[in-house]
Amino acid sequence: MTHAGYIAGDFVIGQGATLRVENPSDEAIVDSFAGLSLSQTEAAIMAARHAFDSGTWCNRPALERAAALRRFADALKTKSSSFIDLIAQEAGCPLHAPVMNSQVNAPMAQAHEIIDFFLTLPEIEDNPLPLANRITPSGQMVQSVRRYMPVGVVAAIAPYNFPFLTALWKIMPALIAGNTVIFRPSPFTPLSALLFAEAAQEAELPPGVLNIVLEGGFEGAQLLSTHPAVDMVAFTGSTTVGSQVMIQAAPSMKRLQLELGGKSAQVFLPDAVDRAPMLAAAVCTAHAGQGCALGTRVFVPEDRKAEMLEKTAALFSTIRVGHASDPNTQMGPVISAAQVAKCEHFVALALEQGGRLVSGGRRPGHLPRGHFFEPTLLDLPDNRNPAAQEEIFGPVVSVIGYRDLDHAVAMANDSKFALSGYVHGNDRRLAVDVGSRIHSGTVHVNTGIMSTYVSMGGHRFSGVGRERGVEGLRIYQHLGCLNIGG
Repeated sequence: MTHAGYIAGDFVIGQGATLRVENPSDEAIVDSFAGLSLSQTEAAIMAARHAFDSGTWCNRPALERAAALRRFADALKTKSSSFIDLIAQEAGCPLHAPVMNSQVNAPMAQAHEIIDFFLTLPEIEDNPLPLANRITPSGQMVQSVRRYMPVGVVAAIAPYNFPFLTALWKIMPALIAGNTVIFRPSPFTPLSALLFAEAAQEAELPPGVLNIVLEGGFEGAQLLSTHPAVDMVAFTGSTTVGSQVMIQAAPSMKRLQLELGGKSAQVFLPDAVDRAPMLAAAVCTAHAGQGCALGTRVFVPEDRKAEMLEKTAALFSTIRVGHASDPNTQMGPVISAAQVAKCEHFVALALEQGGRLVSGGRRPGHLPRGHFFEPTLLDLPDNRNPAAQEEIFGPVVSVIGYRDLDHAVAMANDSKFALSGYVHGNDRRLAVDVGSRIHSGTVHVNTGIMSTYVSMGGHRFSGVGRERGVEGLRIYQHLGCLNIGG
């Protein structure tokens, strides 16, 4: 690759540290090039600042912004196959597995939906002043309205696991709301980001409205969360990094949207235990367990636990692990050697503290190269085990028995994370009752939804703010009141 960024409408060659992109399936170097320097990242910030302050984007009527972004969305769609190929090479997501649809095709369809949905939201709303308050003592008529305005310059920082999807969910809402954006992808998966730049150029978005920065380190990301010219940081990633973003953003009072870690519970009612093996396996085949909302803690009745573990282990043994390009691969690698080591660490820790390894727990012997870890099933004695408390971000599923549903709910809520949760039951009324008692940003009962119109976000260590839905659009806007007399 020649370019390492897109600034003020032009592709730029990097002047910073070398960025090496590795294929996690075989450790081959996909590409190597100079990333942007810190001064180049600052130039991207100032380009976004100038584009916003000039009003060439934020002052356009929403319908005109929508027309430009529809061209942008259409240009992105023409690059679908390139996104898919790059995500397989950079992130190790299997080309032919169902999860690839969630990587590109499903969110691609949401691009136009985001635009359509935003256009249904009012720019101003009447404040519900009582009639008596609408007339001042002097007889003056008063009206008060709420108005929604763009936040300004948005730094969008995406993770490696779903690089297109997480980028789209930040870039499109921020732009349709009238903001300008600096997008910084993960150094693990930077190549597909420049396809956004190509689409922006083809759609003739004004210079500086969308800027892309690729870097080999983390100094640029730190600048994005500290620079006074940035008004908001939208970040998806680990809780550890997210907390640092909060600290870095605090002195300049930036708005934050943080989707962070998760340790989601799956509670199976007694009448639905038969579903548990397939759904536990789905955690592993959903991009090798690298998903913040995946239900990695599985709760089943104690008297059904042994049966469930036996059937699940048999199913895990059939999962085909291999190179992302292999059409037979159901589960690919994790992103790096460090992530393999993290999986090994937590499996060992789980066993030290009373857990039992039912299947997996090691690197596959038939794959000498690549960052692979077997689909792993742990039998845990309780929810306090480290494997049940910490986010592993790999193909590791923990099974815990419950005495009754009160016990299941208590364990589901016994977590510092609160991003997502799942309840499975044939008795729908009971399943909804259990789901309503789980303290989490999103709870799915006998379903799973990834919709433009339904927001997602976490509590506690899982972050602040929400993506998608009304809340995921309004978060990119300031709310102000306009009081009018006459």
